[in-house]
Amino acid sequence: MKILEEFKEFAVKGNVMDLAIGVVIGASFQKIINSLVNDIIMPPVGALMGPVNFADLFISLSGEEVTSLADAKAKGVPTLNYGLFINNIFEFLIIAWALFMLVKVMNRLRRQQERKEAKKDAKPAQKKK
Repeated sequence: MKILEEFKEFAVKGNVMDLAIGVVIGASFQKIINSLVNDIIMPPVGALMGPVNFADLFISLSGEEVTSLADAKAKGVPTLNYGLFINNIFEFLIIAWALFMLVKVMNRLRRQQERKEAKKDAKPAQKKK
């Protein structure tokens, strides 16, 4: 019974709830980043490199002729999907940049708060006359 009580105490602590909320928000954020990369960033990059859709860049490992990645999947042809890998690299870089910027802003706000508290603590008590 003690283990159950300890688990209950652990599960309802703020850190666990914060983590759960962070995971849910992270999953939603991932969908937004996927759309940003696949629908906004990669089409112009592909257009600059010629009429290229990175998601369709692959190598057939069986030697069988296929016209698209969807065709290869439908036929069960094994493929090396290097275009999807390039998309995933872009997604990672965007997520890492967004998290870096978030942490940077949070650190700046924390430092400002610490300076305000330090100034407040450093003021000598004024004497009443």
